[in-house]
Amino acid sequence: MKRKLTYILTGLMLSISIGAHAGPEEDRNALINHFKQTLPGDIKFKDYIYGSLAMNPDAKDQYDSFMEFPSYSIDLDKGQKMWETPFKNGKNFPSCFKNGGKNVAGNYPYFDNEANRVVTFENAINSCLKANGEKELKYAEKEMGLLTAYARSLSDGMTVNVKVEGAAALAAYEKGKAYYGTRNGQLNFSCKSCHVQSAGKFIRSDQLSMTIGHASHWPEFRGGTKITTLQGRFKQCEKNVRAKPKAANSEEYNNLEYYLTYMSNGLPMQTPVFRK
Repeated sequence: MKRKLTYILTGLMLSISIGAHAGPEEDRNALINHFKQTLPGDIKFKDYIYGSLAMNPDAKDQYDSFMEFPSYSIDLDKGQKMWETPFKNGKNFPSCFKNGGKNVAGNYPYFDNEANRVVTFENAINSCLKANGEKELKYAEKEMGLLTAYARSLSDGMTVNVKVEGAAALAAYEKGKAYYGTRNGQLNFSCKSCHVQSAGKFIRSDQLSMTIGHASHWPEFRGGTKITTLQGRFKQCEKNVRAKPKAANSEEYNNLEYYLTYMSNGLPMQTPVFRK
């Protein structure tokens, strides 16, 4: 009874903290405090990048063993080749990014005031291609996934550092936050239903992960070799609740990614990873 009351009070405090007048950092801190109260075990903040694995020591041990010799190494090599192969004009992807792309991915997404929109890392990849007279890649598809899996690995260990500065950026963040909490589909679930209110609980054999840390490790290789981007995962989740997914690179998904990645601020990036 005492634990149930704690959950109710924590949920009430969370609703108050993440209200209309809370800023991004207040939102993030409220979520961190919520998960400290509701998740099982003593999970260290840095381990939030492992999602539900952080709540299951046996599964985490299996994951660590897999990551010593991941089956997707060959696919990552393909991404590296794409990253390093010169364009027709002799330039390549590293020429488009500060430090050749090392320790930059943790700054994405960001809000571009001139374009008045959220810019994701995938947008930056395609901007690089366009600027060099090359054909842009399809968003959230395998080729983009392979390329960004390698490109993001150059920022492994970098602290996620997304900024929300200015009224327009805050408006985009708030739209992403609202989408995260909006119920839709035949099952009437929102992202928040599973990953805030039910985080740590089980749906069938799967334990639901927490919002904090979600955006720190994409793309993922699922089942060993099937690559999935973050926005590809958005689409899968919406299909799971029997909702009609938005298009990858839509304003809705880019704003959602902006909000979700801000919630992972302060965590180390780890890309790519394996999930079952």
